[in-house]
Formats: sequence, structure tokens, C-alpha cells
Amino acid sequence: MNTSKLNTASLAKGAALMVTAVFLFSIMDTLAKSLSANHHPFQIVWARYASQTLLAFTLLAPRLKKLLRTRQLPMQLVRSGFLFAATMGFFTSISLMPLATATATFEIGPLVITIMAFFILRETVGLRRWISVAFGFVGALIIIRPGADSFTLYALLPAFAATCFAGYAISTRFLGQEESPWTSFLYTALIGTLISSAIVPLFWTNPNAIDATKMVALGAIGGIGHYLLIRAFTITEASYLAPFTYIGLLFNALWGFLLFAEVPGSNVILGGTIIVGAGIYVWYREVFVHR
Repeated sequence: MNTSKLNTASLAKGAALMVTAVFLFSIMDTLAKSLSANHHPFQIVWARYASQTLLAFTLLAPRLKKLLRTRQLPMQLVRSGFLFAATMGFFTSISLMPLATATATFEIGPLVITIMAFFILRETVGLRRWISVAFGFVGALIIIRPGADSFTLYALLPAFAATCFAGYAISTRFLGQEESPWTSFLYTALIGTLISSAIVPLFWTNPNAIDATKMVALGAIGGIGHYLLIRAFTITEASYLAPFTYIGLLFNALWGFLLFAEVPGSNVILGGTIIVGAGIYVWYREVFVHR
């Protein structure tokens, strides 16, 4: 991709939308982590989707019939399923580990997008980019430390979430301009609510007033963030937007330190630096060299 072929205003707008979405996601993650002290991740995921669906259907009631019409129902279902799995995996991970640790591992997402673009979209991926992908996964292994005594399978959850999110990003790009962003937004909320509503009775605990307020805010903030994300992907190339997701690592590390007294370990700092460096190099090859 050559940036000279892209409208400068679209690039700036897409970047602004993406940064704002990432900031909102960091707040959503912080709320989810605070809720995990009293509630199961399934209930938190249900609250995230149910409150978003209620808000969306209320605001868009006059246009629902039109907006729910889609010519891409299978892709909408696949896309929504990917995002639900990513949310479930990540919310579970931050209930078990520091925000910065989970987020740093999750940042392999753009590298997974490169792999999916090669196998699914049949894009050309040169040797240098494959080497960058390999370095990114080395960084993830440094964080996860599979051979360490402290290793548990839970450490793989952020990587699972990142893979699902990459599937979500690729399928969102597939939809492109063919569907209204509001249509994609509604299906994302609705499918997530239906799946989580079927499961949440098994894990339900009654929230107090403060937690109930957090649950409502979770859906509102997440909903706004994902709408902005959809808008960003529909007006700007995914490869251009990829590095802006790394800002989430800084946001979550800051919230983790300020609110949960979490200090990233040396392995998290080293591994996160390698992942971000590899991801930025892949972005550079995508945007400026296209190899």
C-alpha cells in the first residue's frame, strides 16, 4: 500500500477514530478488571453486551428494521462470534493477571492479522515481514514464559483473544463499505448478548449498586469504542491503523499502576518492546514498502 494513494483526511480521521477507540477500550478493560473481584468473567461479558444492546436498540429503534437487513448475514455472524470469543478470552485473562501483562501479549494481534492476510486474503508477505512476525511471537513467549514454574495455561488466554480479534478485524475488512457501520454494530451487540445470555445463569451473582453502574458503563463505553473501530476500518486501510492499537498497552499499564498497584515485570517490558517493535516494522513494510 502506498500512502500517497490514500486521502490524507481519511488517514487522519481513521487514526483519530482508532486512538479514541483504543482509549475507550482501556477504560472498559479497567472496569472489567475491577468487576472481576466480585463477578465471573461470563457475567462481565454479558453485562458488556447486554447493556450495549439495550442502549443501541433504544437509540436506533426508529431505524431497526432497516438497519438489521443485511446481505452478509454469514459474515456478520462469523465476525460477531470472533469478537465475542476475543472479549471472553481477554476479560478472563485480566481477571487472572495484571492488565499490562495481558495487554502486552494481546498486542500480537496485528502480527496475527499479517498471517491471516497471507492465508485468507492471499496477500504477498515478504521474508522480512515473516521474520518480524517470528520476533513478535518470541516476544510473546518471553512474556508467557511457558517453561517457567509459574506458567499456567491461563497465560495463553491473551494470545487466544488476539487471534480471535485478528479474525474480527479481517472479517470487518471483508464487509467494508457494503454494509452500514450501524448494521455491523447492531449485529455485534446482538449476537454477543444472545450467546452470553444463554450461559450467564450458570455464573450469576447479584451486583451491588456500584457494580451495576459499572456494568452499564461497560457496555456504553465498549459500544462507543467498537462503533469508532468499525468506522476506522471502513474508511482507512487496516494495515495503516495497526500500530495505533499499541497505544492500548501504555493506557492499560498506566491504569494498572494507578488503580491496581501493578508494576510490569522485566519480562513483560522486554517482551512487549519486542512485540511492538516487530509490529511497527510490519506496519512500515505494509504502508511504505508493501512487501
